[in-house]
Amino acid sequence: MLEFDERLVALAIAIVIDAMLGDPGWLWSRIPHPVVWAGHAIGALDAWLNRPADTARQRRLIGLVTVVVLILLVGAIGWALSALLAASGVGIALEAFVVAVLIAQRSLYDHVADVARGLEQGGVAGGREAVAHIVGRDPNSLDEAGVVRAAIESTAENFADGVVAPALWYLIAGLPGILVYKLINTADSMIGHKTERHREFGWTAAKIDDLVNWPAARLSGLLIAGAALMGGFDGRRALQVMRRDAGSHTSPNAGWPEAAMAGALGIALAGPRRYQGRLTDDPYLNEEGDKEPSARDIRRALRVFVLACLIQFVIVALTAFVVR
Repeated sequence: MLEFDERLVALAIAIVIDAMLGDPGWLWSRIPHPVVWAGHAIGALDAWLNRPADTARQRRLIGLVTVVVLILLVGAIGWALSALLAASGVGIALEAFVVAVLIAQRSLYDHVADVARGLEQGGVAGGREAVAHIVGRDPNSLDEAGVVRAAIESTAENFADGVVAPALWYLIAGLPGILVYKLINTADSMIGHKTERHREFGWTAAKIDDLVNWPAARLSGLLIAGAALMGGFDGRRALQVMRRDAGSHTSPNAGWPEAAMAGALGIALAGPRRYQGRLTDDPYLNEEGDKEPSARDIRRALRVFVLACLIQFVIVALTAFVVR
């Protein structure tokens, strides 16, 4: 496994690679993305082990064992891959490419920009079609403001768990750390729901995901506030709203970057919405902000996002220079 200073260099290179290339379709049309592999494994185990006939306690226990075994397996794969790359003689370069595959800054930007473009060119119908690719809520229940809020919330939340958290766990534990993090995050997105089927079986996946995202969520909120200050948005308000409203979000983590983004842009996010067939009564983040945002606000959120990614890169690159 690379030393910490080498991981800093590899991460800086990976951030640049991902910013330039994103997720190349020509590659992933030929071989499955690692997250797809993880998804197939989780889905197969869910179908095999999550039996409705079992008691709630049995399903929770089986879910716990399933997640722990997957974590150990993926951690071992990460350790073996790291050792293999280190022995190749060009370990930093190859490891940087693997890390770039597991960071989602460019793909997130592209998907969110598609929503803005869909609204601008196809109205609400175009926005709904594009936003359906990045959120779990029913897009047909969203008006234009709802589509915009969903896209901006996805930008903020996925900055935390698709960009900051993978980078952080890579720095902490190398390839095993980032691979295990992506496994946990994928498991939570697939089985960590409070539905009849997954409330017990996915309980461990949801709780571990909350735990591993805790530091990145708060760090991402600070990065968004810093980006707001740099980009001429309301950075002070971002910090105020984050401190005041983050805890009112239904998620222990998503509220931090979302509240910071809401304050930075002067809009209200979250609030009542239809999710998995039911209407929630969630409070707004920055309730006094504009509740009728437009596609222009998606573009503004993307500028904040890009600046936040840039700040993260500069911090990593400067730290690598100092440590080395």
